[in-house]
Amino acid sequence: MKKILIACCLLVQTAFLAAQSSDPVYFFSYFKGNGEDGLHLAYSYDGYSWTALRGDSSFLKPTVSKDKLMRDPCIVRGPDGTYHMVWTVSWNERGIGYASSTDLVHWSEQQYIPVMEHEPTARNCWAPEIFYDARKKEYMIYWATTIPGRFSNGDTAGDDKYNHRMYYVTTKDFKTFTPTKLLYDKDFNVIDATIQQNGKQYVMFLKDETRKPPQKNLRVATSKNLTAGYSSPSAPITGKYWAEGPTVIKINGNWIVYFDKYTEHKYGAVQSPDLQHWTDISDKVSFPKGTRHGTVFTITKEEFARLNP
Repeated sequence: MKKILIACCLLVQTAFLAAQSSDPVYFFSYFKGNGEDGLHLAYSYDGYSWTALRGDSSFLKPTVSKDKLMRDPCIVRGPDGTYHMVWTVSWNERGIGYASSTDLVHWSEQQYIPVMEHEPTARNCWAPEIFYDARKKEYMIYWATTIPGRFSNGDTAGDDKYNHRMYYVTTKDFKTFTPTKLLYDKDFNVIDATIQQNGKQYVMFLKDETRKPPQKNLRVATSKNLTAGYSSPSAPITGKYWAEGPTVIKINGNWIVYFDKYTEHKYGAVQSPDLQHWTDISDKVSFPKGTRHGTVFTITKEEFARLNP
């Protein structure tokens, strides 16, 4: 009987250690200041309390575009384990930045992807993101651009006459890309979209960028198709503060949307079990001072140990 009890205890301990080992470490890619010093990374074991890596110094300095900025870094891991990152390279150029890595430390040569160069009057390419489409085995890159006069509704309602809509391309190798197409237009100024899959549905979290009258809040749209057919936006899921740069993860059955409370110079979050009812949990999250518009993703504890010995 004693041997059986010892064996059972060992099995329980082994199962516990295996579960501990398989628990993810939450990672957050972000920028500071104007994005001039590049990529910053933070980690968390619970998704609420975040700690900067490397003393909050840069992991990758930007080299592409005339402005050489690295704002809004979005990192997604592909099925082969490679991390792919896109970012805003400039306030007023018609392309985005791209680099890849297998360990988040050593990065490929940075590329400038001219996603809107075919639109000579386009003012910008802001806050690009990546979604991996497992069904088609390809990546979708999407971002916000203003093309003056293209959409009359909202032309006078934004900041400095910016009137953004969401656009996208797809790629299998980050070398060749499909022609740029419109992703989201519901007759208002929209920016900072990020997409999550929820079963057979795609959920787009977005910012209503309308300045007059002021919105500056986050909303949700849904579609059965990744690249088209998104609904009109929901009511705001954030409060009476200005919010931008949503990024989303599901932890213990709850959807958590982190966002930049940029006028208050801090980060906030809202939480929902069903994407319908939202609770502000900003007082429960903490981020490194100066964190700006980032993206949440996960790595394993083994990967984290190699990254942070």
